[in-house]
Parts: sequence; structure tokens; C-alpha cells
Amino acid sequence: MRLASVAPPAGAPARDVQAAGVVCFRPGRRVLVVHRPKYDDWSFPKGKLDPGEHATAAAVREVAEETGLHVRLCLPLASQHYPVGGRPKTVHYWTGRVVGDDDVSRYRPNHEIDEVRWVPADELDDLLSYDYDRVTLAEAVGARRRTRAVVVLRHGKARSRRSWRGEDTRRPLLQRGEEQAEALVPLLAAYGVSRVVSSSSVRCTQSVEPFARTTGWPLETREHLTEEHADAASVAALVDDVLDDAEERCTVLCSHRPVLPWVLDALGVADPALEPGEALVVHLRKGRVVGCERHRPL
Repeated sequence: MRLASVAPPAGAPARDVQAAGVVCFRPGRRVLVVHRPKYDDWSFPKGKLDPGEHATAAAVREVAEETGLHVRLCLPLASQHYPVGGRPKTVHYWTGRVVGDDDVSRYRPNHEIDEVRWVPADELDDLLSYDYDRVTLAEAVGARRRTRAVVVLRHGKARSRRSWRGEDTRRPLLQRGEEQAEALVPLLAAYGVSRVVSSSSVRCTQSVEPFARTTGWPLETREHLTEEHADAASVAALVDDVLDDAEERCTVLCSHRPVLPWVLDALGVADPALEPGEALVVHLRKGRVVGCERHRPL
């Protein structure tokens, strides 16, 4: 199973330049590459994070800006580290797949990217300009097969039980929790999430409502994900339903700290003790876990 370290959360201070990119595949082991006239080099689409931007969102955005294609992230790859202009630079990479049309023949060249190509992977060693990209390519080829994600989410920061006088299921998010929920929107979108399943408790539904509202995907609530009604058997049945999804959609499951160990056990993943607002992205291929990555969006 492939494991990834946490990409820096949005707004995290960092001494080195932070960037993100995607090694995108299509059938035939073809890889998406771009040419930059300023440097006369061939590389994968990538670019620096905007202020406050999460690395996952930056990776998807950069591919769209440099190639015109919309991609979803698959397995994480090792980050690249090298100096640029006297400063260290870190580039976070994922494998990816195009969502929709992957034709680049209509791409309009510009001063930043003047050519976009799909190139067979076994021809890329000679085309790529940098040795570190060749290392990333070798890793990506081994991780190229399509995966889907189940994102296990702990609800955002909520009001404390001690300060709340109503039913616990009605306990809402604090302002920080609401900010975490908004920050989750581009992160979940980066993995192509199209099914939203949540505990029916308010603090959970509030954590995924911004994503559901922004994308238009329906929000499915489940009592069996609440602290009051969850048990190992009911949670396992729900996870089985997600894994048996005939459309193999990428899914987010939002629940509570006491319930998450049952969710993760049903997925066959160790419990990392997520903090409020944190997400564990579980990558599956044919129902088998092949990678995990942990993200704190804010």
C-alpha cells in the first residue's frame, strides 16, 4: 500500500517555495507533458500554490491552466525537492486522470506554455528535461492504474458539549469549523468526489454542505453514522454499500471521532486519529486499498 505524508494545509508557513503538479495518464500509457518556451524545457504540468491554497487544489488548477484539461487526482507520489533561485522548492505530485475530453489538439499556445502533448511513457525519458522528472515518471508508471477515492472526514470544529444545552445531534460548528468546511470544497473536488454521505448530526452535515451546495451533488444523511446510533455492524454495512457502488463514484464519508474507527476498520485502514476537519483519502483499486493520504485543509 502506498502511503503519503500530509501536504501542507492552506496558509501554512513554509520556507521553501511550494508547488504542485500531476502526472496524468490516459489509455495506452500516454502521459501529459508541456513545453515552456521561456526555459525551452519539457515537464509535467505544475505550478506554485496561490496564497492560502491547498496543494491538491493547486495541482488540479495548474493542469487546467496549462493544458485546458480537467483532471482528478489519484495516487500521491513522492514530492520533488530542488533549489530554484537560491531557495529550496518542493513540488507535491499525484497521478491523475482526465475528467471528460482529453483532446489537446485545440490547445492555443501562449507565452507560458506553447505546446501540450500526450507522449507514450516509454518515450519520455529522452523528452523530459530534468532527471528529477524522470524519477517521478518511473514512480508514476508503477502507480498509473486508475483508482477511486473514499474520503473519510471528521467533522469540523464544533461547539463544546459543555457549552451546548440542546440535543447533541443539533450541536453546530464554530466559526472555525465553518471555515474548515469551506476549505474542504476544492480538496474534495480535486479527488472527483461525487457522492456525499454524512452523519445526520448538524455538525457533520454542516461540514459537507458547502461542497454539496457548490457542486450540486446530493447530501445523503445516515443515522447509522451518528454517535447515538452507530455500531460496528451498521457502519460496516454502510461502507460495503459505498464500496459496492455500481458507478464506482468517489465518496466522502463524514462522521464523528468515536465512529471513525469502525469506518476505517471496514475499509481495512488503521485509525490515524483525525483531528476536527481532517480528512483521510483512501485510494482503492478493485476494492483493495492501495494508498492513503491525510490532509488538513485549514
